[in-house]
Amino acid sequence: MPGRILIVEDEREMRAMVEKGLQRRGFQPVAVAAADEALQRLSGEDFDTVLTDLRMPGMDGLALCERIVLNRPDIPVVVVTAFGSLETAVAAIRAGAYDFITKPIDLDALVLVLERAVQHRALRAEVRRLREALDQRQDDGALVGESPALKQAYALIDRVADVDATVLITGESGTGKEVAARALHARGRRKEGPFVAINCAAMPEQLLESELFGHAKGAFTDAKASRTGLFIKANGGTLFLDEVGELPMTLQPKLLRALQERVVRPVGGDTEMPFDARIVAATNRDLELAVEEDRFREDLYYRLNVIGLELPPLRARGNDVLLLSQRFVEQFATRTGKKVVGLSPAAAQRLLAYGWPGNVRELQNCIERAVALTSFEQLTVDDLPERIRNYSTPRVVPENTDASELVTLEELERRYIHRVLEAVGGSRTLAARILGVDRKTLYRKLERGDAEAKELREAKKP
Repeated sequence: MPGRILIVEDEREMRAMVEKGLQRRGFQPVAVAAADEALQRLSGEDFDTVLTDLRMPGMDGLALCERIVLNRPDIPVVVVTAFGSLETAVAAIRAGAYDFITKPIDLDALVLVLERAVQHRALRAEVRRLREALDQRQDDGALVGESPALKQAYALIDRVADVDATVLITGESGTGKEVAARALHARGRRKEGPFVAINCAAMPEQLLESELFGHAKGAFTDAKASRTGLFIKANGGTLFLDEVGELPMTLQPKLLRALQERVVRPVGGDTEMPFDARIVAATNRDLELAVEEDRFREDLYYRLNVIGLELPPLRARGNDVLLLSQRFVEQFATRTGKKVVGLSPAAAQRLLAYGWPGNVRELQNCIERAVALTSFEQLTVDDLPERIRNYSTPRVVPENTDASELVTLEELERRYIHRVLEAVGGSRTLAARILGVDRKTLYRKLERGDAEAKELREAKKP
């Protein structure tokens, strides 16, 4: 990895020899004869590494090293000396030198040291950049990332945060829909008000109705006192309806009326009560398909989907996997008190290669497990779950003609559908268009294929 090197050497012949040698190896050397001149160049220019002689008239190499470490700690310093004693090495390291080499200079050895120093600086810069990116999105949890797909979601959140229009957040399970809803709330004008969340799939119909709209005393057997619903509790803030696609058909007209009229009537109550809350809903279902199949009211769908926000699956977010992993490593290392600082290159490669069907939630669980198990400062491949260590992208068509590896027509179709889904970042609408089928057919094939694949895996278990 060639870089820009500042050479500080008082001997003219040695200075010229090193400068020409590094030029031939692809570096961009700049040579000066004294420490003062080097400090002057460093005050206005950027270098990847400083290579300085130890003994020079005026300020010596160790003093120069200390000045650079104090003022430009991002630039590694390599000290060159004709006096290669242990004391000299210790003095150089104490002065903050990255490394030291002895004269006579072996150019091959010098190049190796400089390449390591340049790479060291580049890695530190990358770590700093990633940490800054994490800090900027500290409050956004699973929305950490710099991929174009996620930036598009950020931009939409920023544009609509201050308006009161209803937002429908869609995306696969584990993509961070509630995090996005909280980001909408936190950036909007209602941020000082409450953020009230409810999972519409997590409770029976009667209880859900009571939770959402409240109930009057005596409305049903256990209603021994009146209860305020979440629409009212969210006054001045945001009501987040998670898994809204699971809302029973019998409750959908009541939710529609609440959204249209901005009033709710408690169960068993005689009067309607106005509310002032922004409504954000989320689902991992295809609500358009649910409308076509008469499982979700069309008018309610359009009332919820005034602004649509689609969150991309993790497999479509590229290096966001590493940004999120670093965030989770720091989070779980702090929580457990372990000195884990990041990922080994091999572990990072495995994480990037994996498909992450469970999205951010699966990655978070994976890193929590790895931090708990590891014995090192960096997570290794052995710390990862087996399914990730051994993951390989399934081939649509086997390369050889070994009959034992040939697959059924249904399995071939299932693999191809998943390959197309990966290529379009998980968008089932786009995938259906490419495959030449309607979305209903695509869903049916996915459900049937995945169920058969699961049965096959279960059958192969010992």
